[in-house]
Amino acid sequence: MFPADHVFKVRRLYKLILRVHRGMPAELRVLGDNYARDEFKRHKNCNPAEARIFLNEWTDYAISLAQQMKPLQQAKKKAVGKYLDPKMLDFMTEDQLIQLYELHQATLSDSKKPN
Repeated sequence: MFPADHVFKVRRLYKLILRVHRGMPAELRVLGDNYARDEFKRHKNCNPAEARIFLNEWTDYAISLAQQMKPLQQAKKKAVGKYLDPKMLDFMTEDQLIQLYELHQATLSDSKKPN
């Protein structure tokens, strides 16, 4: 069981991520919100070491996305996200690779939907 301050930090980070997602295009926002919700639920009962890594990675994500959502950055680049370093694939479990592939497929099918 985690201390109360840990639970508070997790909730605050989750809410921050959902707020940052508001600046994304609608189809990406839905995808991002659903993915974040599922990931946070999935890691609800993880051990403290995994929780630390999980929070660090999601904090980095929130910071990176918040920087990209700034109006000036969007006007310059007109793009959201960054490419995954292929070396990271070597460190992923089989389940993580499957999840990444499914996320990739979901983004492709969303981009093909008519506006």
